[in-house]
Amino acid sequence: MIEIIDIHCHLTFKEYDADREQVIEDAEKVLKGVVTSGVEPEDSKHALELAAMHEGFVFVTPGLHPIHVSERTDQEIGEYEEFISDNKRKIVGIGEIGLDYHWVRDPLKIKRTKEVFVEFLGLAKEFDLPVVLHLRGTGSEAIEEGLKIVLDEDIRKAVFHCFTGKPQLAEQICEEGYYISLPASIVRSKSMKKVAKRIPLSLLLTETDAPYLSPTEEERNVPQHVKVVYEEIAIQRKIDVHVAEEEIERNFERLFAVEL
Repeated sequence: MIEIIDIHCHLTFKEYDADREQVIEDAEKVLKGVVTSGVEPEDSKHALELAAMHEGFVFVTPGLHPIHVSERTDQEIGEYEEFISDNKRKIVGIGEIGLDYHWVRDPLKIKRTKEVFVEFLGLAKEFDLPVVLHLRGTGSEAIEEGLKIVLDEDIRKAVFHCFTGKPQLAEQICEEGYYISLPASIVRSKSMKKVAKRIPLSLLLTETDAPYLSPTEEERNVPQHVKVVYEEIAIQRKIDVHVAEEEIERNFERLFAVEL
């Protein structure tokens, strides 16, 4: 029985323009569900169209990736928030949203990114939806800062997508009741393997971030590669892979309020 889930990918991205339907059809043979994340307004519109075509398999979390914040006016962001509000019954979360100190380095842009991040957290709270967090930078600064912000804003439901921090930080996040999601690139990361081993299975999720972070470097990633994350979790925890599948499916349904 198929029980594996990709909680974060980007099926709308140009890397799939040539064969998107085939990619989804192939994924449906192996997965129970995928969540495609909108990174800006147009992208989220496409994601919702895709979900409508693949109801019950493709789910959507619309967000505003930190690298796209500075190119949007307040008015455009306001209109986007209205669009999200109008479609709140068709989405399962808000994200990806957060901080990116790898690409956003200008202090004024960072300040605005934080303000918009908090605004979108407020939106998620208003709609009682979980948030998908993008927190990237050198070291663990962005993750630590993001954790502080979600705590300050009293966010109850959050997943730290594509977690790249140290196991101790992952444990701290889980102590607050938040989820950690590990990508298919876990096969190349000692730190991610340690996280898979140490944090509670009840707060662990699986993703690809496809078309990025493929288990094989330089290769386009696809949702079904999430299988390697389950396998790695099972190896690290010395459990049967089906135990991981069942538990992670429960985690998914609990966080996103979706029954598969």
